[in-house]
Amino acid sequence: MTDTELEVLRFVQENDVKFIRLAFSDMFGIQKNISVMPDELPRAFETGISFDASAVRGFLNVEQSDLFITPDPSTLSILPWRPSHGRVVRLFCNVNYPDGRPFEGSSRHILQRAVKEAAQMGYVCKIGAECEFYLFETDEKGNPTMNPHDLGGYCDIAPNDKGENVRREICLTLEEMGIHPEASHHEQGPGQNEIDFKYSDAMTAADNLLTFKAAVKSIAARNGLYASFMPKPLPDKSGSGLHVNLSLSQGGRNIFKTAPDEGHCPEAEHFMAGVLDHIREITVFLNPLTNSYARFGAFEAPRYLSWSHQNRSQLIRIPAATGAQSRMELRSPDPSCNPHLAFAMLLQAGLDGIRRELPLCPAVDLNLYDAEPGVLEKMPALPENLEEAVLLARSSAFVQSVLPAKTLANYCDVKLEDWKRCREAEDQAAAERKLYFTAI
Repeated sequence: MTDTELEVLRFVQENDVKFIRLAFSDMFGIQKNISVMPDELPRAFETGISFDASAVRGFLNVEQSDLFITPDPSTLSILPWRPSHGRVVRLFCNVNYPDGRPFEGSSRHILQRAVKEAAQMGYVCKIGAECEFYLFETDEKGNPTMNPHDLGGYCDIAPNDKGENVRREICLTLEEMGIHPEASHHEQGPGQNEIDFKYSDAMTAADNLLTFKAAVKSIAARNGLYASFMPKPLPDKSGSGLHVNLSLSQGGRNIFKTAPDEGHCPEAEHFMAGVLDHIREITVFLNPLTNSYARFGAFEAPRYLSWSHQNRSQLIRIPAATGAQSRMELRSPDPSCNPHLAFAMLLQAGLDGIRRELPLCPAVDLNLYDAEPGVLEKMPALPENLEEAVLLARSSAFVQSVLPAKTLANYCDVKLEDWKRCREAEDQAAAERKLYFTAI
């Protein structure tokens, strides 16, 4: 047993911990967990805890259904919203076969491989997320309604912003869990909020995003509200995005950092070119719902494959930042994605651009929301819908190099089922709400 595992066991013993949640996610980013008592934790570290993988969507069939979860001791965190006596802690887990081999369908394993490949090329990836969500009222039985928590707008204050106390509680809870919020505010839509947290390595950033979503939902429920991460819950209002801020360092040097009046370093341009080159093929992993595509092209959500400095109408923008804050921001993803899978795809796409030394296309310094139709017709665009995104991923040699064939097939099959169900429904909006509103 490692020193870190022994430290976890000691913490559990000394801090009145009675339940350990062993957390993992399915391939679609829906968090699952198995709770064990403290006496079972040594066994979890040594051999893992088995579960029925055939009951987890997209994993294994009934004929070969045993998988094991093994906790990562570096992810220990108390759940502050649970009782202070008889505490509950959470550990994220890796998913393995009974013989100890990593399960290739585990998105955590897929991201670990991408991080390792970056390291072999001499790069360390840092990611910071800006996550938007809606708060809705609940009825007398505690069930979510479609009534927004308030009628506030961008950066409003009380009384128009009724979410400030909930955001405050979320931020304090995240701090207790070792996650450092940088900013929070009311967003454009009624009842819409945003909380940004400090950048970290890719794996920690993905784990933190799952933690963030669980914390938001739990704190909202404690306040009689329902938190939704559905990309476009209100058809005529702003959609919820997950802006991914990404930087790479090599030998301690941030490759996105530039001196005044200098251009980007070649590696940074190659990385962005790789993301732009593969973005259509990987969009299904960044925007995995039929509802995701209703967000594109409105309320500052991008539609076209372009980049620029500061310009929020672009797919990729380079924010006005210096030093360690220098980075690229990808504005297309939404919070319904599996963060481990999404970050792995983005990192691999950028690394492929560096390997191939892809040239970066010229910046598009236009407001694309007001651009002439003739200009827009010449620009490549993100997929129009989930079906197109699935077909692009399924036929992509790049995606096939990142994902095992069975994992890719399972993922695409489920997504096409969602597309077919919503397309054939008499009321597509109602079908999407039924499928996604309480599941995301």
